[in-house]
Amino acid sequence: MKTARRTTALLLAAVVLAGCADEPDDDGNPVPSAWISRQYTTGAGGHVDDRDAPSKVADEIHGHSTATDRLDSDGRVFLRYRDDIVAISPHRTGSRIEIADYRTGYRRWKPHLRTKWPDPDSAGFRGGGPGSGK
Repeated sequence: MKTARRTTALLLAAVVLAGCADEPDDDGNPVPSAWISRQYTTGAGGHVDDRDAPSKVADEIHGHSTATDRLDSDGRVFLRYRDDIVAISPHRTGSRIEIADYRTGYRRWKPHLRTKWPDPDSAGFRGGGPGSGK
């Protein structure tokens, strides 16, 4: 009996987590992390497309889930979502895709982003989420 309850609890937890994976944010701008995981091979510190250039991969991702902004810089493409950044960079004959929350991604790729996107550590940064304080 205990095994049946544990199995049921694990299955329910898996269903809940799977249902939340690509659930839209309040503004309908989710990062398509589950879709990226299914579409591309895992490896090289993120996901990999062995054949397509960063611009083509960015077009594919943007076509699946529209980014609020796009920035091309030194062969890399950055897609901005509500709370996340998807960075696509050259990798061997294709591309590497990395997903990071906005603050972490901004710090990592600041040399590429600082002139175009707001610094989350600045006093004027309001974030992308709903709520008070804006």
